[in-house]
Amino acid sequence: MRSVSSQRAPSDALILLVDDNRDGVIARRSVLEELGYQVVTACCGLDALHLHEQRNPDLVITDYRMSPMDGLELIAHLRQRGFQKPIILLSGFAETLGMRSENTGADVVIQKSSNEVANLVRYTKKLLTPKKPAGTQGKSKESYVRSTSDVS
Repeated sequence: MRSVSSQRAPSDALILLVDDNRDGVIARRSVLEELGYQVVTACCGLDALHLHEQRNPDLVITDYRMSPMDGLELIAHLRQRGFQKPIILLSGFAETLGMRSENTGADVVIQKSSNEVANLVRYTKKLLTPKKPAGTQGKSKESYVRSTSDVS
């Protein structure tokens, strides 16, 4: 993964990063912490559910392919537990499997590719930036979510 500019995050939000690939966790955590976010990590969906209860993160970023619970199952469990904060789903199979925000429960689906870091940074900042009062924002959430489902 390539580095990003050291532009600071709009807040010191807490991010729960879930991935069973140690190298992926290290790289993404480094990028997010460089931006000023607090990051806690889990190596599987079960650990993520426990951390969610203990830490109440502002954003969850999860990989799709994990065992024993994949990212879609994790998202479903979080939503069933009333987690309404944003979730980003990462997958190398997003396009192949037709994963979009509309059919995954995630707010944003990011295809793993050479653009992954830039997309992760952009959508993390966008999802964690405090919302402006109604009428002053350029896009509604509905149009925002639709526009992010085609990320590649």
